[in-house]
Amino acid sequence: MKPAVHHDDSQAETRRQLIEAAGEVFAASGFRNATVREICRRAGANVAAVNYHFRDKETLYGEVLRYAHSKATEKYPPLLDVPGDAAPEEKLNAFVKSFLLRILEKGPTSWHGKLLSREMIEPTAALDVLVEERMKPMAVQLGKIVAAILRCPADDERVRLCAFSVVSQCVFYHHCRPVVLRMFPGQPILARENIEKLTAHITQFSLAAMERLGDRPRARKARHPKHPV
Repeated sequence: MKPAVHHDDSQAETRRQLIEAAGEVFAASGFRNATVREICRRAGANVAAVNYHFRDKETLYGEVLRYAHSKATEKYPPLLDVPGDAAPEEKLNAFVKSFLLRILEKGPTSWHGKLLSREMIEPTAALDVLVEERMKPMAVQLGKIVAAILRCPADDERVRLCAFSVVSQCVFYHHCRPVVLRMFPGQPILARENIEKLTAHITQFSLAAMERLGDRPRARKARHPKHPV
């Protein structure tokens, strides 16, 4: 039995290495330009390994997307460490911060955010599954937060539009990063150490808008949560 267990461990490790290597290649080159040969070279595996573990490049890509989203949300869950009974303004701040941390991540796992952002720009058939399994639950979570801030039903059109606006502000700093850095080369706003400041801005900007759009004015103290800047 021990050799079989060792074999299973070895196969699992090869599969993991293929996913990690494929993630880096897909993030850099996109699904269409990525090659199985390059993925296997980076993983230190035989070219036949992709067929053995995933059947084809398309299936591998779908698995990589799930893996990237799972790892990113595991490291930075949507509400971070904010308790479930916290004020909706605090939850919004946590949601924005975790979103920025995922897409602006640096280092070995930075391909997670890059890959998911690339999929938004160059969608493949795998996006349907990713949206259904991973993104819709997060959208529902954000919708509940926004509905609580607006003090209106979750199916109100304002909820969807405000949630879109919150997410749009976050992804701007990733998608438009090359332009922002060229326009304001001396501004470190996109540096990871400034995510708190960027989070505070997006949260406060969004809360100010939602206060105007909501059904009832909120108490003065509840307008904006305190943020370290």
